[in-house]
Amino acid sequence: MRLTVSLAGSSVLWMAWISGCGGSGGGTGIVTPPIEAQVATPTVTLAAAQNGAQIVTLADSTANATIYYTIDGSTPTSSSLVYLAPFLVASNLTVNAYATLSGDTDSKVFTQAFSSNIPSGTLVWSDEFTNSTGSAQEPDPTVWTYDTGNSGFGNSELENYCAWGSATSPCTTASPNAYIDTDNALHIVAQQPSAGVYTSARMKSQGLFSFEYGRVEARMMLPESQGMWPAFWLLGNSIATINWPACGELDVMEHIDGTNTPFGGPGTGALPGYDWTQSSVHGTNLNGGTPYTTTGFSAAAWHTYGMIWSKGQIQYYVDDPTNIYETFNTTNTAGTWPFDSGPQFMLLNLAVGGSWPGAPDSTTVFPSSLVVDYVRIYTN
Repeated sequence: MRLTVSLAGSSVLWMAWISGCGGSGGGTGIVTPPIEAQVATPTVTLAAAQNGAQIVTLADSTANATIYYTIDGSTPTSSSLVYLAPFLVASNLTVNAYATLSGDTDSKVFTQAFSSNIPSGTLVWSDEFTNSTGSAQEPDPTVWTYDTGNSGFGNSELENYCAWGSATSPCTTASPNAYIDTDNALHIVAQQPSAGVYTSARMKSQGLFSFEYGRVEARMMLPESQGMWPAFWLLGNSIATINWPACGELDVMEHIDGTNTPFGGPGTGALPGYDWTQSSVHGTNLNGGTPYTTTGFSAAAWHTYGMIWSKGQIQYYVDDPTNIYETFNTTNTAGTWPFDSGPQFMLLNLAVGGSWPGAPDSTTVFPSSLVVDYVRIYTN
């Protein structure tokens, strides 16, 4: 007798030979162990980015399988990177991947080599926030999704974050908090629909787009009003499995009201009244960052805020990649360095209130806007 049995989504084959059943003479039986199904080999989908770069999406047809991969040509194991989101490839490398599912045999290893030979300093991805229509448009849903709600987000923030198209009060489609306007710029808008109620937006590329290494920058104009807290930052894809801060956080730009100068002015911070922005790094027992400020600097004007990310090193600049004002590496920072442990996704948000800027007051301007001209990624 041969039986095929489906258990937990896996087909196993039992072969049984039974003799002497039921008679007074008794009988004997032999049952073989189940034959495990093999997980399907991962597949890859490639989408063109810019100037020869590719966005790599891995998938597996076996339901609930976990994909592990490497980008250095080595054989992947269960200690390798877990695939969590599409990632940018803009250098010569080899992706190896396999899939696993408890109770089944691991898949075969998939291999894809990339030899794009892209020169240093080449633009390989961007969102220019263009809008050729006559009305406000949704940010690209293939790149951006949203955090929503009013949980305080670990910082005692006061805003309700609203996604595009949300009509759940206090959010409204009549007055979106994140949109691409006809000026070809992204607007993230903090609003006060009623006394003590605030709305805004926190956009993120989590699960949709990520990258590791390169130079990333955003050209922005920041709001300067008590309680406003705009930011351009990154988090490791691994936050889905190991949480913060072990996943790593890279703050390209944070800012609070320019009249609030907790760090003072240039250098040692002895002079009040200077405008400034903040860049920093965060990991397990790893925290660092000092403000950027210089004579005549105004965060309310257009500036480009950027980060150069290479293996073992993070550098921050304002306006020009040669204007590096802060460098972190594996030798000058304490704690666990998480920034060579896989791709990160981007976030753009405008918080209201919270533990750092404090609450809005009678001087706070509503609506207040974080305006973003573009986000761009270049090869190192």
